[in-house]
Amino acid sequence: MTGGHLPPAPTDQYIPLPEARLVSTRALLTARENLADTIEARAMMCVHGGAGFGKTMAVTSCLRELEPDEDIRRITFHARATTRAVRHELHAALELPGPPPRYASEFDQLLKHALATHPRTLVLDEAQWLQSDQLEYVRYLWDDPYTQLAVIFVGGEGCHHALRKEPMLSSRIFIWQHFTRLTPDEVQDIIPLYHPIWADTDPDDIAYADQHAAHGNFRNWARLTAHTHTALERTGRTRVDQDVLRWAFSRLGSDE
Repeated sequence: MTGGHLPPAPTDQYIPLPEARLVSTRALLTARENLADTIEARAMMCVHGGAGFGKTMAVTSCLRELEPDEDIRRITFHARATTRAVRHELHAALELPGPPPRYASEFDQLLKHALATHPRTLVLDEAQWLQSDQLEYVRYLWDDPYTQLAVIFVGGEGCHHALRKEPMLSSRIFIWQHFTRLTPDEVQDIIPLYHPIWADTDPDDIAYADQHAAHGNFRNWARLTAHTHTALERTGRTRVDQDVLRWAFSRLGSDE
């Protein structure tokens, strides 16, 4: 697990590609509204969907914009965690003074006191790794009448299933938002805005790239853009075409 403040804005993009822009997709605009409502209500929200659909990027960029003065902390899970590990990660993320308490009851009182001092937003990324005991522990902290906590669960498709299996938790989720693939129409609207190399690309070639390599997945589009940018630089071409795309596809193990 890793925890702390929101990462700097340049890390929002999956690949640090010069001139890449954060595009206001329909899902991102919806997330901005949903996050604002969740934080105002000091409630809990679940953002879930397939890998590479832009969930984490949307949440972090929207939170950075919506709540510049809000105390926002993020914990990212990389493997299944114990409740003890979650306590210790919260202690580190909240930057609490002194060593972590030895006993669970003492630890819980310390965390609840810290979460009651002022409003906080806790982002739990890759939350599909949380098991029943850890999900119940988050609910326990949020349910305390004195804590001023908003919780944003972010995770893959397994996240939705994991939370739904916990009736006491799922009944308290204020908003569920499912991220899906970009539709073909969204691809045509969004990708020319994402990076200048696509700005004057023939729409048929953008559709070709999506069909054979990107498949409506923003992370795939980021990788494809990086390789296509390299192809243009190495060949001296100024415009993306299907020959350039096929060279990029060869690096991605895609259909062509």
